[in-house]
Amino acid sequence: MQAVITPVSTQERAKLGIRPGDTVRVHQKVMEKGKTRLQMFEGLVIAVKHGNEAGGTFTVRAQLSGIGVEKIFPLYSPVIDKIEITKRSKVRRAKLYFIREKVAREVRRQLRNMRMVNMSTEDYKEEPAPEEIPAETEAEVVEKDPAQTPDQTEMTPAEEAGGAEEAPAVEEPSLDAPTEEVVPEEKKEEAA
Repeated sequence: MQAVITPVSTQERAKLGIRPGDTVRVHQKVMEKGKTRLQMFEGLVIAVKHGNEAGGTFTVRAQLSGIGVEKIFPLYSPVIDKIEITKRSKVRRAKLYFIREKVAREVRRQLRNMRMVNMSTEDYKEEPAPEEIPAETEAEVVEKDPAQTPDQTEMTPAEEAGGAEEAPAVEEPSLDAPTEEVVPEEKKEEAA
């Protein structure tokens, strides 16, 4: 048996026992401009492949800014600083790939309830109040007297009582009264 030289404690990671359904937080080393920093990726383990052997991997799915992101991490990668299991839930599948469609269905259902709206702060901008009318303008406003004609002459009492000319009344036939059929004269002669 050959001894594998690695900076990673393989026994710790093997004992961790990552399973599908676990919510894990993976601390990954990232090199930027000659400096190393730790970046966390927290999500649901949807698959574990090749168990605890040397090439074992696990897939983590997370929702970041409303977008589903999946990362495949090698179990014994030296780039991974630390793996924490935050939640462990009981699942009845070895691979949880159905979660992808389930999340997509929920997003589609939410989009169905959304409406396109075009609103702006300018829509609610307060309009300036109208200025007050000066006293000189009030004197110029003349009220119309209903007893005057359009040419500003006084109406006679008969014109006031009568008002405008009315249209002649038209008699409408009632539904109860029998209707007379109009027969042309030619048909009357034929009938006789």
